[in-house]
Amino acid sequence: MEILQQSLAELKKQVNQRTQQATHPEVEASVAAILADVQANGDTALRQYSEKFDGVTLTDLQVPQAEIDAAYSNSTPELLAALKLAQRNITSFHKKEISYGFIDSERPGVIRGQKVTPLAAVGLYVPGGTAAYPSTIMMSAIPAKLAGVKKIVMVTPPQKEGINPAVLTAAKLVGIDAIYQVGGAQAVAALAYGTETIPQVDKIMGPGNIFVATAKKQVFGKVSIDMIAGPSEIGIIADDKAKPAQVAADLLSQAEHDKLARPMLVTPSLVLAQAVNVELEKQLATLPRQEIARASLDNEGFIAIVASLADAFTLMNAIAPEHLEVQVAEPMQYLAQIENAGSVFLGSTASEPLGDYVAGPNHILPTSGTARFFSPLGVYDFVKRTQFIQYTAAALQPEASAITTLARTEGLEAHARAIEARFPNAKS
Repeated sequence: MEILQQSLAELKKQVNQRTQQATHPEVEASVAAILADVQANGDTALRQYSEKFDGVTLTDLQVPQAEIDAAYSNSTPELLAALKLAQRNITSFHKKEISYGFIDSERPGVIRGQKVTPLAAVGLYVPGGTAAYPSTIMMSAIPAKLAGVKKIVMVTPPQKEGINPAVLTAAKLVGIDAIYQVGGAQAVAALAYGTETIPQVDKIMGPGNIFVATAKKQVFGKVSIDMIAGPSEIGIIADDKAKPAQVAADLLSQAEHDKLARPMLVTPSLVLAQAVNVELEKQLATLPRQEIARASLDNEGFIAIVASLADAFTLMNAIAPEHLEVQVAEPMQYLAQIENAGSVFLGSTASEPLGDYVAGPNHILPTSGTARFFSPLGVYDFVKRTQFIQYTAAALQPEASAITTLARTEGLEAHARAIEARFPNAKS
């Protein structure tokens, strides 16, 4: 990977340029056309796009229950054990996020509160293509179930040889209500608008490629979405005691996702940086997804050399990475210095794939610097909050003049009169 050695200010400028999401007008236009087509033509459009983009001719858009049951029954004991371990840990973590609302009755005659209601229906997008992601199903569906969502459906790109059995197994394990073999922007359109087969949902969750991300952005407002996900990222802050082989392995764990994935190392040690580059070459040589990982390292990755660990955290907060590893001595002492990151991995043994699969915290995370204002997926993403107010006349009367004063200050006379209508005998 390229080694950057500039001032902190210059490094900030460089990484900001590198991590910005590019705009793709041709993708925007293509996606808009697909959305309009699916909205107008429903299942017919979905079948046509499956043939065009996936090379699959579909009779049934919904995956038959018999196929799902067979995949589960034929799963290896090792896979089932791994999925169930992940399920337990994800459940135990996300249970702590459940909110039950509140009622405030601190003043006589006044009741205020917040009611938490689960969404009625959500759609989970699970990527297909070059890799299968049963873990994404677990990360999406378990918080939705804990929130009390009534209907959870899933879309995933069709495959010539059928949907990956591990994906179907995970979906059955967590209780997905229906699985549809539709991918890309057309799947997002189906969830947003509904078709003859696929129900309209209230919110669309889950990562995908640039067409999926663009489609989610374009349907936002018609339905809710979790976030606009860009390419996967890993940022590592490491001192001179970090082990180059481990640092390199963790950088590659994200580089193999996508040619646009962003592996980033920030360290005060030039010696470590050079040793990591040597290790990257060694490990790349035997990596099955070598071509993808190399493109990621060469085109998107970098190693930034800074003057101190304090500068390393300053720079990484500017990057706001999806995943942040802190491979330094006593890493917990630095937690307070982290302001912007999707998920943080503290210490040399907290490797990023731990969070991808079994630790429990969610792996659907903000990317492209959006960790400055977005959060990881959680139970709170599957509920809506409704506030309520009840006042007695005795409680309202002493506050009435303040309301009418503010209303008339804003030029809203009817607002003021609505309050005065409750007290017709009051003197002006």
